[in-house]
Amino acid sequence: MTYVPGHSALGDYRSGSRSGAAGVHPGIAMPQRAAIGVVASLLIAFGVFLSGFVINEPAPYELYMAGLIGLWAILGLRLSRHIAPLIVLYVTFNIGGMFSILTMADVKDTPMYIAVSLFLAFSAMFFAAVIEADWRRLRLIFRAYLVAAIITALLGILGYFGVIPGGAVFTRYGRAMGAFQDPNVFGPYLVLPSVYLMYGLLDGKISTAPLKVAGLIVLTLGVFLSFSRAAWGLFAFSMLALVFSMLVKRRTGGFRLKIGIMSAIGIVLLITAVVVALQIPQVASLFDDRAKLVQSYDGAHLGRFARHAIGFGWALDHPLGIGPLEFGLTLGEDTHNIWLKALMDYGWIGFISYVTLTVWTLSLGLKYMFRDRPWQPYLMMTMVLLIGHALIGNVIDTDHWRHFYLLMGIAWGCIALEKRWQTRVRLERRAI
Repeated sequence: MTYVPGHSALGDYRSGSRSGAAGVHPGIAMPQRAAIGVVASLLIAFGVFLSGFVINEPAPYELYMAGLIGLWAILGLRLSRHIAPLIVLYVTFNIGGMFSILTMADVKDTPMYIAVSLFLAFSAMFFAAVIEADWRRLRLIFRAYLVAAIITALLGILGYFGVIPGGAVFTRYGRAMGAFQDPNVFGPYLVLPSVYLMYGLLDGKISTAPLKVAGLIVLTLGVFLSFSRAAWGLFAFSMLALVFSMLVKRRTGGFRLKIGIMSAIGIVLLITAVVVALQIPQVASLFDDRAKLVQSYDGAHLGRFARHAIGFGWALDHPLGIGPLEFGLTLGEDTHNIWLKALMDYGWIGFISYVTLTVWTLSLGLKYMFRDRPWQPYLMMTMVLLIGHALIGNVIDTDHWRHFYLLMGIAWGCIALEKRWQTRVRLERRAI
């Protein structure tokens, strides 16, 4: 169905009346409900903003979101049947982790690890529910994410070059990590807002292009200085996938010409920024080392690839897993593979749940991402990132990445919106 402004099928998607603020009593006057809806959306946006600052644990993000989710639950958080797969499969995934703990002689800190996993799963459910309630929250979510990303990228860049006092706290192993604990999380975190800015450049007004270009250069430099090969690959894939998706969505000659010109300009600017950065000796030296496809610790005895083979062998002998974090304690390095991570830390129960959820999310998201809906651009960008995360999951663990759960929540919120749209259209057709 084609999106037509004002069409009745939009219903509460446009007004946000279903739950512009969850749990608001229907007897409250519309102005008060609207005001509460605005406050509620701002509270959500602030939580997303805090996701960019995880230098210590528990981070402000965890504390704030736990309180926000609890408050929302008290006020009447609606979890619809449309996001049931997300709920059931994430809960089952964590049950697998709990069973895995039972196999351990010494549980160590693993209960807290699973507690964090469960909290992050709840955060995905929360974001899905509040987006389903009002799709307009997507704009605030993406903008809050963008602001946080630019700030944390600047901290990483300035810290890397020693421009600010105490800047070393924003680096690790000679790599920028911003307000994160790991450069390998910092780099991928910056990719979604980069895609968001690129989308704005390709489809937005020319007058706003300079600011978007400036923001994109900052984020690109942050990704580059993280020296995370996974982040580099995710960035390149996401940009190419975005351009391809936009060409598929809009096939007019004029638009394709605009895409080609803007993409060429963007590529030139990004390459220029990277080339300038490479003129700095410390950057060039680390780049020469990190740019190698296979590092010494990848192919060495008990290197990354050898550990993968060992781990998949263990999975056959330990159907419940070996316990969260035990793989790294036993072999000296963690799995660096999300599929193996699921097998080792969450057992076959968790692995099957995780794979099922991944396939389900990608299949529905790809099915709906080109439909003409108000939320379509946000779903398209999210799907580009989720596909990219599924790919880099072969070389890195993503089960505790806060922004990954936000992406899952956005995807399922949009999937739920589409299902509600289809239901409304069917009802209207029957009424005719």
